[in-house]
Amino acid sequence: MAANKSYSIVEYFGGDDGYRCGYCKNQTGNFSHGMWSHAMTVQDYQDLIDRGWRRSGKYVYKPIMNQTCCPQYTIRCHALKFQPTKSHKKILKKMSKFISSGELPKGQDDGEPMDSVCEDPGLREPNKVRHPELKSNYSDDDFQKISPGINQQFAMSSSVTFSQSFHAMSFLPSAVRDAGVGADPSRPPCRKAKDVRKERRLQKGQARQHGDGVSSTVSPPQPAPTPNNQAKSLEEFISESMPDNSSHCLEVRLVPVNFEDPQFAASYDQSAALFARYQMAVHGDDPSECNESQFRRFLCDSPLEAESSPDGPEMGYGSFHQQYWLDGRIVAVGVIDILPTCVSSVYLYYHPDFASLSLGSYSALREIAFTRQLQKQSPKLSYYYLGFYIHSCPKMRYKGQYRPSDLLCPETYVWVPIERCTPKLDNSRYARLNQDADEDRKRERTLVLYRRTVMPYAAYSRKRRGSSDESEVQQYAGLVGQDCAERILLYRS
Repeated sequence: MAANKSYSIVEYFGGDDGYRCGYCKNQTGNFSHGMWSHAMTVQDYQDLIDRGWRRSGKYVYKPIMNQTCCPQYTIRCHALKFQPTKSHKKILKKMSKFISSGELPKGQDDGEPMDSVCEDPGLREPNKVRHPELKSNYSDDDFQKISPGINQQFAMSSSVTFSQSFHAMSFLPSAVRDAGVGADPSRPPCRKAKDVRKERRLQKGQARQHGDGVSSTVSPPQPAPTPNNQAKSLEEFISESMPDNSSHCLEVRLVPVNFEDPQFAASYDQSAALFARYQMAVHGDDPSECNESQFRRFLCDSPLEAESSPDGPEMGYGSFHQQYWLDGRIVAVGVIDILPTCVSSVYLYYHPDFASLSLGSYSALREIAFTRQLQKQSPKLSYYYLGFYIHSCPKMRYKGQYRPSDLLCPETYVWVPIERCTPKLDNSRYARLNQDADEDRKRERTLVLYRRTVMPYAAYSRKRRGSSDESEVQQYAGLVGQDCAERILLYRS
């Protein structure tokens, strides 16, 4: 085995018993397959989400579509072809007015939050994620010998302690809490948006000339000139939402989910406090359900190993937080994964006082523009994944408005334009969206990890005569697909 080769390592659980559905509130109607991922390459995760999987922290799950009460179809948007709708333009204009005048719009959100119902069982049903016992199944020595860098990844998860400011910010009355939250003293004071943009353009030009890295601040998309007979681009609308003469300063900063990164470590407490406040106000969570350990497990612990490629984006691949800083404090955080062909939205949480700005939809538009920006650096990276589309839940149909978009067929794993899918889903909650033949699944070539040795399943079954896991491994191979089955190490005890 090559010393510099990294492997994905998973433990497969099979199908869980039914648990509570966050959409229709059925107490036992939500069914999914699950895996605990000790480590995951970005290509393997890309291939998994293209087969209907999704991660919640290090827990990777796939809804059992023909059994679950609210089938969840993976949805992707063609970022390069996206044009904002009237509703999207209204949201961008609303943000522009707020930045300019400083006055929040009256009324509630327009009903398009990116997560109106939490879709991740790892957060809503923490007891379903059986990670405490998994740690005893696998030692750090195993990781070190099999997949380089995993020990370092695991060590970082305990390198930062959580300060008392989390509890003070989360549970004080709103007026008192807001009065005590000001600019980050470790950062320079906020400047005018015009000066910030000018400096970013200068830094970007210098970086291109000298081969320096990318600034941690995500520059507002720079629109290309649009002919008079064409509609404005998304970048133009976003640029207009950031006026030069403004009452507020809004910056978007991209930070890797890495406690060794100074920006991530410095903003950790503030970000965790915002998460708790959001979960309690928007989802009605008990404080024990959104404490620091839940925040870390759900939104900071990631199985993805940071990777870089000569033809990839300058910041590399992996898990990131896009932080929205308003006048020196974080008001929203978009958790994203940058993968070989897409930007995948993981979660979005925001300050409840700014709900009327439709920050869920605004962040989605910014993430689509960010995907288009990355595509200029990495031609294959051209899709924006919005998680799951739930047609049977009217509140979750808004994701279908980010068009052109496709849904993933749950049986053939072929992408189908959403316009062809919705008539079928109007008639039935679960539908096969594509009529192509099923793929051939060969269990024997599945790669397993047994007694610290990597081998195909056929060799493992010869060593373990009388093994009773044949049907489970067959099921696993079919769910992850043959390519992943031949690359990912399936742990066998």
